[in-house]
Amino acid sequence: MSTDPAAPKTAAPGTGTETTPEAALDETTSAPPNGRRGGLLRRVLLVLVAIFIIDVLAFIVVPPFPKDQPGQPIAGIPDLIAANIHVPAPHVVWAPGGDDHHVTPLISAEISLTDSLVTMWIVMAVLLVVFFLAGRSLKAIPGRVQNAVEFAWEALENWAVSIGGTDSRRHVPLYAAFFLFILFSNWSGLLPFVGRLDGLRAPTSDVNVTIGLALVTFLYFNFQGFRRLGVRGYLGKFFNVRGFRHGPATGLIDLFVGLIELLLEFVKPVTLAMRLFGNIFGGEVALGVITALTIAIVPAGILMLEGLLNFVQALIFSTLMLMYTVIAVEAHDDDEPEASVYADIPEGGMAPPLEGARAAH
Repeated sequence: MSTDPAAPKTAAPGTGTETTPEAALDETTSAPPNGRRGGLLRRVLLVLVAIFIIDVLAFIVVPPFPKDQPGQPIAGIPDLIAANIHVPAPHVVWAPGGDDHHVTPLISAEISLTDSLVTMWIVMAVLLVVFFLAGRSLKAIPGRVQNAVEFAWEALENWAVSIGGTDSRRHVPLYAAFFLFILFSNWSGLLPFVGRLDGLRAPTSDVNVTIGLALVTFLYFNFQGFRRLGVRGYLGKFFNVRGFRHGPATGLIDLFVGLIELLLEFVKPVTLAMRLFGNIFGGEVALGVITALTIAIVPAGILMLEGLLNFVQALIFSTLMLMYTVIAVEAHDDDEPEASVYADIPEGGMAPPLEGARAAH
């Protein structure tokens, strides 16, 4: 506020006191915009009321009907729920023998084109087009598409390095590909027409797709383990006979623990596939039930929550793929550092001392 005595002063209405123009301006700008907030609240309430009225009118003008039975009245809430969800087994769009439009078993090796595969190819095509456009004309000052792609890549790379170390940087391309593919496959199921139109379904709500992703992960981290450690070194992690040098009891315990770790290797793809499938399909069922039992306001909130959960599931799957690979390429000796490296660390220390600090002591 100005204190210049030459500044013109005005009297506040009804107070008899004098204020400068600067003080009046400060009071105007510091006052809370209650009118603006009130107007925004009124608009939000009007939108909610309009959504409720539209839902009621739609229920009267276009009454719901059982699934695949247009024109028939619904018998109850089960018909509403059935109209908003689909069976977990994939639906065949095209088959070589001409036996189209039928439902396969939940896990099937049938050679056919299913609705989840069609949507998967669409998701892959969209991602490839976006990355092609972003990489075709790289600029020193990136545009919106290039900036978004670079931001996504740097964020995923930083996350991978922070949890897997610098050696995990070589696995970032596959890690990023898994994350982006699974993320957009999950989000595709949140679109209103996916799962409602024949031939479109979220890929990760099909257990056959999640099993395929898990098998690729299983083959990749085992391949990297054999590649880094060799056949003898990698199998030695599971068939550990070095313990017999310290006695038969120690050798048998080491061998037993190694066999358990070997069995756990085959459990990893099962848990990867079932976790992703169960969360995505379960989320679609929950969203369908809420949509059938409530009006559009509540499903909109559930839809936002489901989008966040889909992001988390994509991050979990891709991160586990990365960590399984990092563990596979580590020998047993890697987690047993030399005692001399940590000899000067006080008990409870988190890291070896810096060279400069050790020289100072």
